[in-house]
Amino acid sequence: MKATIERAVLLKSLGHVQSVVERRNTIPILSNVLIEAGEDGIRLMATDLDLQIVDTIPAAIERAGATTVSAHTLFDIARKLPEGSQVSIEAADGMMAVNAGRARFKLQTLPRDDFPVIAEGELPTRFDLEAATLRQIIDKTRFAISTEETRYYLNGIFLHVSDEDQPVLKAAATDGHRLARVTVPRPDGAEGMPDVIIPRKCVGELRKMLDEIDGTVEISLSDSKVRFGLGSAVMTSKLIDGTFPDYTRVIPTGNDKLLKIDPRSFEEGVDRVSTIASEKTRAVKMALDRDKITLSVTSPENGTAAEEVPGDYAAEPFEIGFNARYLLDILGQVEGDAVEVHLADAAAPTLIRENDKAAALYVLMPMRV
Repeated sequence: MKATIERAVLLKSLGHVQSVVERRNTIPILSNVLIEAGEDGIRLMATDLDLQIVDTIPAAIERAGATTVSAHTLFDIARKLPEGSQVSIEAADGMMAVNAGRARFKLQTLPRDDFPVIAEGELPTRFDLEAATLRQIIDKTRFAISTEETRYYLNGIFLHVSDEDQPVLKAAATDGHRLARVTVPRPDGAEGMPDVIIPRKCVGELRKMLDEIDGTVEISLSDSKVRFGLGSAVMTSKLIDGTFPDYTRVIPTGNDKLLKIDPRSFEEGVDRVSTIASEKTRAVKMALDRDKITLSVTSPENGTAAEEVPGDYAAEPFEIGFNARYLLDILGQVEGDAVEVHLADAAAPTLIRENDKAAALYVLMPMRV
C-alpha cells in the first residue's frame, strides 16, 4: 500500500476514529486503526467490538492495499507534523513508513485479516434527523445517564416513538435520582421502530462528531444495532440489550405548588451556597415562602450559607432539599428566561420544565436535609 494525504485531512479523520480505541487493550489488534487504500481514497476504521467508526477521506493512491497500525501513535504523529504538509504512508513487510517533510517514522503493523468488523445485519428502520435536533436530544438528556454498571440498562439514552396528539420521538435518560426527557416530532420512516437504548460511549462519540455536521444525520437501526451516517463518517454501535423501566410512572402529574423563577439567578444562587456543601451529600435546602425562596446549606465541616432568590410563588410555605449538582445539571440545560418548578411535598418527585410546550422535561427526586 502506498498513498499521500494532506495532513489536516488525515488528522481530522484520525480524530474521529481514534477516540473509540481504548487506551488499555488486552487484544493488541483493538489498539490499531485499519487503513484501506482503494479507488475511492482511504478508509480508516477503529472499533472496541461494541462501537465502530469508519471514515473515508480523499488521498492520492499509488498502490492499493490495507494494514493496521497503532491508532493513538499515528494520531499523535499527525498532530505533531507541520501544518500544510503532505503525508506519505507506505506499508510493506509488517512495517508502515510515515513521511512528511523531513520527518520519517517506521511503525509496526498487524495484518488486516485479524481486524474485527461489527456485522450490522439488517437495519430495517431508516430515517433522517436534523443534526441540530440530535444535538439537542443528547445535550438535554445525557447528564442523567446512569454510570452504575450493575443497572446496565440505564447506561444509555432510551429512544422510542409514541402516538399522542401527534406522532413523536422521545429520548429519556435516568439514574434513579433524576430523569431527563426530550420530545420531538417523529421523523418520516421512524414509525414502528423498536425501543432502543443507545450506550453512553456511543452517545459521547456521536455528540463530538455532530459539531461538524450542519445538515441531517441518517439513522438506521434494528433492535440490536444502530448506525449513524455523519457525512464522510459512519458510526455503528451495538445497543444495550435490556429493558428500560417505564419512566412515565415517575413523572408527576398532580404537583399543585408552582414556582416560577429566573433560571440564571436560581442557578447562580444554588452554585454560590453549594460552595460549602460537603462533597458526600451536596445537599441544598429550599425554603419557599410567598414570592421568596431562601437557599441554604449547612455543612458540619465548613459552616453555613444562605441566599434569597426572587421567584413567583403563591402556595403555602414549605421546605424541600435537593442534591445541588443534580439541580445545577438541569438548570444548565434551561435556555429560556423562566423555568417552572412543580412541587408537591418534601418527599415527592419534583417536575422542572420551561413551560408546558417545552420539548424537554426533568424530574428530580428530593433529599432529606
